[in-house]
Amino acid sequence: MRQSDPHTPNLARMYDYMLGGKDNFAVDRLAIEQLAELVPEAVPLARANRAFLQRAVRYVSAAGVTQFLDLGSGLPTQGSVHEVAPEARVVYVDNDPVVAAHARALLAGSGRAAFLEADLLDHGEVLAHAGRFLDLSRPVAIVLVSILHFLPDAAGPQDAVAALREAVAPGSHLVISHATSMARLSDEEETRGVYRGSSRSGGADRSPAEIRGFFGGFVLDPPGLVQAVDWRPDRPKLVGDWSLPSSLMAGVAKKPD
Repeated sequence: MRQSDPHTPNLARMYDYMLGGKDNFAVDRLAIEQLAELVPEAVPLARANRAFLQRAVRYVSAAGVTQFLDLGSGLPTQGSVHEVAPEARVVYVDNDPVVAAHARALLAGSGRAAFLEADLLDHGEVLAHAGRFLDLSRPVAIVLVSILHFLPDAAGPQDAVAALREAVAPGSHLVISHATSMARLSDEEETRGVYRGSSRSGGADRSPAEIRGFFGGFVLDPPGLVQAVDWRPDRPKLVGDWSLPSSLMAGVAKKPD
């Protein structure tokens, strides 16, 4: 696929559109419109996910972490890590050539954010290259936001995340959000068709206990593994707030000293 193919929906560009961005094509917007008809909560979930990311980055930054490794990052736009924590050093990792082309242009001239085109499952390559920009002897926040549910167990994401946990220094954090209701997106043939036509398809429907397993021996910070909208919200829920029907679980955990 060409790096800027305007005829094939791209998941990263689709996500950018859901967040109100401009780095997308008409084919991406059409795909989201079709998805929203089938799964009305898709766009609110995307925005809830990005809001969780931003709160988590602020929280980890307040804990003194100044380095972030954002895996399966998508396009670094619309309030991404380096925008929320401008003083931090950030490495974005994605294996999508469309993301790579856009990201390098977006980050050109940035001395504190870099992009690596790699598969997050290839943890050896990720760590080798990230270590040239980040000091892995100091705490790092590993960010795996809304990506693990696209990776089936057969691909070995548990082993890859375990290797990343092992490689980082004590005091490092692991930030994860993961859908627990992928069945809602996979049981309907029409919805599968929307994703099948994009640049990333497939995935896994994992229980909260299985999602908790990705944290390994890291200690979950309060409130633990909860709905993304309930993880340290910026404001209390108001009467009439829409409770999202699909479960997006989220948590932040710390590597013990």
